[in-house]
Amino acid sequence: MSIPLGEAVKFWAKLGFISFGGPAGQIAVLHQELVEKRRWISERRFLHALNYCMLLPGPEAQQLVTYIGWLMHRSWGGILAGTLFVLPSLVILIALSWIYLNYGQVPLIAAIFFGIKPAVVAIVIHAAIRIGKRTLHNQVLKWIALVSFLAIFILNLSFPIIVVITAAIGFWGGKRYPEYFQQTGGHGNANDKHYGKAIIDDHTPTPAHALFSMQRTLRHSAIAFSCWLLPMGALLAIFGWSTLYPQLAWFFTKAALLTFGGAYAVLPYVYQGAVDHFHWLSANQMIDGLALGETTPGPLIMVVAFVGYLAGYIQHLIGSGSPFWFGVLGACVATWFTFLPSFFFILVGGPLIESTHGKLSFTAPLTAITAAVVGVVANLGLFFAYHVFLPRGIGGSISWISIVICVFAGLALLKFQKGVITVIAGSALAGLLSYLAAMLLA
Repeated sequence: MSIPLGEAVKFWAKLGFISFGGPAGQIAVLHQELVEKRRWISERRFLHALNYCMLLPGPEAQQLVTYIGWLMHRSWGGILAGTLFVLPSLVILIALSWIYLNYGQVPLIAAIFFGIKPAVVAIVIHAAIRIGKRTLHNQVLKWIALVSFLAIFILNLSFPIIVVITAAIGFWGGKRYPEYFQQTGGHGNANDKHYGKAIIDDHTPTPAHALFSMQRTLRHSAIAFSCWLLPMGALLAIFGWSTLYPQLAWFFTKAALLTFGGAYAVLPYVYQGAVDHFHWLSANQMIDGLALGETTPGPLIMVVAFVGYLAGYIQHLIGSGSPFWFGVLGACVATWFTFLPSFFFILVGGPLIESTHGKLSFTAPLTAITAAVVGVVANLGLFFAYHVFLPRGIGGSISWISIVICVFAGLALLKFQKGVITVIAGSALAGLLSYLAAMLLA
């Protein structure tokens, strides 16, 4: 028995519209639908795929969808699954980005974003705590997180340099002190629930297309490289290297290869490049983009579409009759070059990397990198807090309303375990009410 491709495609398309809640929420939905309800894949095979995706750079939920689609229906199944998971959020974010640029200064809309910004601070800090609890299970990893925080906070060291250094530490430490760089049990345990026989069950033989083949690996690698080279070549030929779109393509290619630890890990790198280096958007626009990314279905890393749209739209705002389509091009370029490596890792690397799964020489550098991510994300939270609580800088007044909203958002996330969408909706309402109260008192 096998799953019909048409039925699988219908589910992947539906998933693209209902996958709210960030990676944890999306993986929970996948587990509920595929393991518990539909019985397309067993618990153990699902967890094995998830643990593999957790080792890779890139958005693990999208990679898990691609992996399962690939396992069921070969390469085209993986491509369709991964694409349909991303496509709805790309369209929605383009629409929201246009609304944001054209109507974001309308007082009522601005009040909503005023309320959402402190919620984003709480969400990022909550993410650092959550990753830390999962990752920092000994003193050595805690020191790596602290030093990484100080390196980016005080020395303003770039995220790629931190990744390289911590990977080297992890590789060396895995050989000399392996007990400190063992990965925690993660998602699977001996008491895994059994929901009945699945179509892809524990003992279902690995399909032929999922077995390692050098010929297939080389062929798929060539196709993947062509999918990177041809669009990059077209952008270079049309616009030139020093212009926006080739720079977007190259920047987000590098970002895609550095997202160990999930979407929150890449945010500091995207901020450093988009805000500090290229000046494609402001710090406050970056915070707003993250808020929009949190409220749309699909991977949180889709905030790159917001960055690409604003970069293209703003650059062509003067002297162009249609900045909207330049923004759309920017969003599409950012999305294509961010997600292409994820498809490569699954469709090309899946069979090859399966053989290294669980080997300490392979996992120890990733454990060290994920520990460093905790410190980097904590720095991002402080950076956002500075811009939200002190909107006019050190010499300006403190936004006490923002601090209060942030505290309540943090309590909702940490103490009462409320979902991200609920927290953002409540914070948006608080921002709106504070604006209306100010208008009544004026």
